Amino acid sequence: MKKYYFTSESVTEGHPDKLCDAISDAILDECLKQDKNARVAIETFASNNNITIAGQLTTTASINVENVAREKIKEIGYDNSKVDMDYRTCKITTDIQKQSPDIAMGVDIGGAGDQGIMFGFASSETENYMPYAIDMAHKLSKRLTYVRKEGIVPFFRPDGKTQVTVEYENEVPKRIETILVSTQHLDTVTTEDVRKAVIENVIKPVVPSNMIDENTKIYVNPTGRFVTGGPLGDTGLTGRKIIVDTYGGYARHGGGCFSGKDASKVDRSAAYMLRHIAKNIVANGYAKKCEIQVSYAIGMKEPLSIYVNTFGTSPKNEEELVELIKNKFDLTPQGMIEYLGLRNPIYSQTTNYGHFGKENLPWEKIIEL
Repeated sequence: MKKYYFTSESVTEGHPDKLCDAISDAILDECLKQDKNARVAIETFASNNNITIAGQLTTTASINVENVAREKIKEIGYDNSKVDMDYRTCKITTDIQKQSPDIAMGVDIGGAGDQGIMFGFASSETENYMPYAIDMAHKLSKRLTYVRKEGIVPFFRPDGKTQVTVEYENEVPKRIETILVSTQHLDTVTTEDVRKAVIENVIKPVVPSNMIDENTKIYVNPTGRFVTGGPLGDTGLTGRKIIVDTYGGYARHGGGCFSGKDASKVDRSAAYMLRHIAKNIVANGYAKKCEIQVSYAIGMKEPLSIYVNTFGTSPKNEEELVELIKNKFDLTPQGMIEYLGLRNPIYSQTTNYGHFGKENLPWEKIIEL
């Protein structure tokens, strides 16, 4: 019997890095609402009560970047500069220019917006074909935000993190070894109040009872206090939660982030396409687990390489699956954009709780191979 433990983490939408991702994706969506061909590469930085937005926009869209940012900060729930940030009073600085003509030269003819490697992954261990640990961590983070916004636990604040350790036996999730939840809270409550609220309102409604036993460890705010949070407690930056965004470390990652980038950037479009292909290889019964890698060169349309690994779970060999992919799917930037509808303003839906595993997103659709 092979036994091991695997851990993944998630964060709430109020985490300072996710705040920055949310602003960057909101700007992208606002551009795409007016201009389907907008070229967007926006980075956001948050520190104390200050937001800096920088990058490149090449678009016919006319948007008020500052207003978009403030609305997103308000939506997340930041309204108190004493403990995190206030959408009404925070300082917003912008430094935005057009895309470099050297890059545009290759993208204009349908080539990749950059070189790089991208991965897609799927596993049959959950209903949404995601690894169990990251799927459960996301559900806990999403619930943490839900109970705050709905007023079920009124003393929670926006910043928070979750972490789940899963015990595997023979590659199958058997039980949860550890659950860790850290949530920002008002200073009017005790550590015990926070712990009880998390267990009763976050963990119990989300985690299946058959995955927890008397040996499962539950940690809530291990330092004992989490009042100062958001950008006041830690700086935030677009693209720093790429493992949270993908597979929780269970699969490899090419290194490129997603948020704030339009689909001409293969960091985003190819990662989405490869998730779609990997999920369908598993959903169609070709494998129980599948990881795919492609590589691109800036300005070139076709990928330089395609690699498939099914970890010994497929009746087919990897060469056959590579041929299946080549025959079935167009992996050029233009082809992926058209196939998945990536010119639509859908990106704010992706920002929080993972870019994969959500049924309403086009790359999660199951097709017949």
